Amino acid sequence: MRIVLQTQNPVAIASPDHIMPWGTRRDSSRNPRFVQKLARLNLSQGELLKVLDLGCSGGGFVRDAIDEGWLGVGLEGSDFSQKHRRAEWATIPDNLFTCDVTKPFTLFEEWPEGIRKGLQFDIITSWELIEHIAEPDLPELANNVRQHLSSSGVWLMSVSPNEEVINGVALHQTVRKRDWWISKFRSLGFIHHDSLIRYFNTQFIRGPKFGAPGSFHLALLATGKSAPITPKLSVKARILDAWHGSKMQRLLQMVILGKTL
Repeated sequence: MRIVLQTQNPVAIASPDHIMPWGTRRDSSRNPRFVQKLARLNLSQGELLKVLDLGCSGGGFVRDAIDEGWLGVGLEGSDFSQKHRRAEWATIPDNLFTCDVTKPFTLFEEWPEGIRKGLQFDIITSWELIEHIAEPDLPELANNVRQHLSSSGVWLMSVSPNEEVINGVALHQTVRKRDWWISKFRSLGFIHHDSLIRYFNTQFIRGPKFGAPGSFHLALLATGKSAPITPKLSVKARILDAWHGSKMQRLLQMVILGKTL
């Protein structure tokens, strides 16, 4: 089986992030603790977990999903990493695609017999993507997510409420507070569930601990769908969550491993 992307807009040519590649030339974010927590949610109900990362940048999270034995796919609006075979674009090119996610697209499974089956995902993620989307383009993005989200699937994202201007180019197109986003997504047919944010307990691919100061997280399900039952967090798990990504842990990494903060 191979993955096929169908789109008439293979690059987000009008996006400031394509005009001024910034995150896509620098980031390939990953967090093994998030992957562990995602596995415990059992969103696929025992079947192969399918993961779609929108705005995948260097593809680090998609790489980890594949290494976990899941089906992982990443879409990126800029072709910078693809052209330069940067990060995981050099290792999993069959799972990473360029695509303007604010225009219609469809992902398929294609089998040797020529059979094509539309792909739906148990988890769709958008790490520091949504604020890069202009407000008029949000409905089409939401439609694309709805088309590719399984009936019990979750759309999980980090959102920055901060302006970001690089070399005179405003990269963040929709800069709004958390309540605005929750209301906006409700109007687009998605309901935020705080129980899932509490379960991940600061452990995401991006967020205040992981390269996105001041950001917050949303966990969206289609209107009328119930959030999955989250495993109870033990005291040990809470301690590990507090430690992983903390300033003290990063300081020790800097001292012992020579990594920078």
